[in-house]
Amino acid sequence: WLASPTWFWETIAMDVDALLAAQQSKYKSTVVQKEVELQYDLGNMLASDLNTLDTDSLRKRREEYLKELMRDDTQLLINKMWELPTEKVDGIVVAQLPDPTTVLPREKHIPKPKPPTKWEVFAKTKGIKHSKRSRMIFDEKSQEWKPRWGYKRIRDPKDEWLVEVPDKADPYQDYFEKKAEERKEKVAKNEYQRLRNISRGQKGRIKVPLPPPNTKNLGKHQLTQAIGLAKTATASVGKFTPSLPKEPLPKRVKKRKFDPVVGSAASERQRNLDILSKLSKKKAVLNVSKAVNTHIATEERRIHLKRKAGAAEGKGKTKKRKTSSAGQGKKPMVSRSGAKGGKHGGGKGRETGGKKFSRAKN
Repeated sequence: WLASPTWFWETIAMDVDALLAAQQSKYKSTVVQKEVELQYDLGNMLASDLNTLDTDSLRKRREEYLKELMRDDTQLLINKMWELPTEKVDGIVVAQLPDPTTVLPREKHIPKPKPPTKWEVFAKTKGIKHSKRSRMIFDEKSQEWKPRWGYKRIRDPKDEWLVEVPDKADPYQDYFEKKAEERKEKVAKNEYQRLRNISRGQKGRIKVPLPPPNTKNLGKHQLTQAIGLAKTATASVGKFTPSLPKEPLPKRVKKRKFDPVVGSAASERQRNLDILSKLSKKKAVLNVSKAVNTHIATEERRIHLKRKAGAAEGKGKTKKRKTSSAGQGKKPMVSRSGAKGGKHGGGKGRETGGKKFSRAKN
């Protein structure tokens, strides 16, 4: 094949040139010309195109024109990023981005630092430094490395088949069950302390006190709250949880519904037209039923306060009358045997003018 004629090699060269031309026709050039140079913010990988749009192309072929414009601007941004200094990290070429110059708005506020927990405050005052412990620990019994916690951990309670009964203890008590309850109480205590740290960080936003880990001495309010938390701690948020007999209905707060920020223009236009129609009306829009209910409630409140004030005034008058009648020497009530008695009687009321009074028999 080395001795092939010249026309053979010319044919191969033409075929290669055709293939290269066909391949290059699929992709556009990396060199893009613009009348006004783009403004770059490489820290945010942002490019701003200030060139005027071609209105004819935008009107006739909108989608194609916008795609071509986006492709050219992206190509210019990539060309500019390739001019940045680079370095290799784990065999990969990485560009060093400069500091951003454009201030971008945030959707949410900057998160505040979490307040320290009770243990962190105590450790800081005592100078205790946190030392990270290794996850694996050597087990002397099995002569193996086991995790400190989790699956197949060291000193797993499930591996204990024998429990020593302490001195002066009930030998008939199930100590396996007792240890299981102690573990559950420990987990509940840790969870309670975690929630207390959260409530301490919220600065009094959690008004209802959390139930203590020991569920044996719960009050009425704490028991009701614990039942409510247990009912709603399901996948259906307590929708299909049966209620207990004579259980009070939980207080449900109605959530406010807000209109979406980005919605249909027709609904927004209709809302604005409704507001404009209400403002343009000569007669004021009045909710008659609400006004009547408010008036009735105000009148009932006024009558109630008036009756309350009258009752308080009447009690004061009766007290004054009692004190004045006792000083005028009114005849007291005396029992048949002549002893002290009666509601209005007193020690001095038995003798008036040197005479003793007693109830005569008919």
